[in-house]
Amino acid sequence: MTVLRVTQDGAKLNATEAILGPNLDAGRGDFTAIAFGESKITYNELDGLVNRFGNAMKATGLEVENRVFFMMKDTPNLVAAYLGAMKVGAVSIAYNVRASEKEMLYALSDSRAKILFIDAEFLGTYRKIALKLPRSIKVVVEGAASGEFDNIQSFLEGQSSSLTAEDTSADDMAFWIYTSGTTGNPKATVHLQHDVLLGQLHLIENLGVVPGQKVFASSKMFFAYALGHILMGGLSAGAEIILYDGWPDANSIGRIIDKHQPDVVFSVPTFYRNMLREGVAELESFKQVRHYISAGEKLPTQLFTKWQETTGVTILEGIGSSETTHLFIASKPDAVREGSCGKVNSWAKFMLKDDEGNEITEPNTPGIGWALLESNCDRYWNRQAKSQEVISEGWYCTGDMFSFDEDGFFYHHGRGDDMLKISGQWVSPTEIEDVVLKVPNVDDCTILGQANEDGLVRLALYVVSQKENGEQEALSETIKASVTEQLSIYKCPRNIHYISEIPRTATGKVQRYQLRENHPT
Repeated sequence: MTVLRVTQDGAKLNATEAILGPNLDAGRGDFTAIAFGESKITYNELDGLVNRFGNAMKATGLEVENRVFFMMKDTPNLVAAYLGAMKVGAVSIAYNVRASEKEMLYALSDSRAKILFIDAEFLGTYRKIALKLPRSIKVVVEGAASGEFDNIQSFLEGQSSSLTAEDTSADDMAFWIYTSGTTGNPKATVHLQHDVLLGQLHLIENLGVVPGQKVFASSKMFFAYALGHILMGGLSAGAEIILYDGWPDANSIGRIIDKHQPDVVFSVPTFYRNMLREGVAELESFKQVRHYISAGEKLPTQLFTKWQETTGVTILEGIGSSETTHLFIASKPDAVREGSCGKVNSWAKFMLKDDEGNEITEPNTPGIGWALLESNCDRYWNRQAKSQEVISEGWYCTGDMFSFDEDGFFYHHGRGDDMLKISGQWVSPTEIEDVVLKVPNVDDCTILGQANEDGLVRLALYVVSQKENGEQEALSETIKASVTEQLSIYKCPRNIHYISEIPRTATGKVQRYQLRENHPT
């Protein structure tokens, strides 16, 4: 299997020109590109700001494929500087603004960044690691700063709003995304100039977005989900992208949707659950959104149903990764099935392999997913062995377990290493979690495999509930009865533990290793 390349080897292409150029050429310069608080920025104004950032970076001596690092909130300046760096041929890296000192030191050292754009709020973290960095770095601060660093205003002073894009190749580096791994140091996925070209396809082909419509993501821009579908996809589609510089929660997302009335909202199951729980989803404005998109973790069927009942709008689930930037499987308005993450997108190839590496062609047979997109990362930076392990002839091994039904709908069963063998049969934790989440008074849950005294793996269920200790025994019996009624007996958890919160990554993925460390049996 091969995917038709959208660019040819050696072809000239600049990522920023590919994103903004078609809209400017089509006469959409006066369309709103960014809505931020009370302000709006047109495509012409954004282009001018991008060029000023690009010129200012070149004035520092920045060269092609030098790295530019961003620890900035989601603001117009982040978008413009990110695009400006790519326009001059540099490599843009948006990083987790909640990173620890250790994580920040690692990523700045690993990337060999030449320029760091950072919000004043995060300068304290940078100062603690500055002397430990192996090489010097130019620091530019957003917001008030002391005289030791330039702020963005002084950095841009006197810079022209005109700039000719660097004559880059489609296969030159353009941006990196550091993976939000649950263990060890994050890996930098190396993406090339042509990887931005798929950004608009999900919005236009699947969701029917046209220029001038509004899109919003609750996820921050340092996540591939928002980066690929808002900064790259939204702007490529000529849409108005809505930015929020705070850390999202149910109420802040609700205020954004109520104020800006987006046509499309990208979020994750954790936030959809919280917006239902806190009553935010009952706002009238939520019923006016055309499409809600979910990714980052499996969407529980109970949440899918409750959201539709509350808002009248279906959540369309999909799946992508930092390695692919864009979704490779997605539900569409005319092709959605409860419990499924959708069908393979027209711009992707996807296959399942068994333990021996053979392609699975029979429906309802779980296997590890392999994805092939034009936007697949070229490699992991400084991780040759890992690159060779998961990237083969352009295909990327997701490490996730899937199955598909007779109609071509795919079902996500979690990480391949989360699958459990109980009584000689494979068990998907998400299948059990879906059933448990429908039980009244269960707010959240996750399944772990834990060895008993005989060394045999048995299922342990961790539950978040408002029920007091005296009521938990009855709830446990209700849970077990519900599971055994709907699933095979070997899928019923032997042990049920009640905890205050399920540990998750910022994208909502369960950190099972933390449960094992903090709640040993």
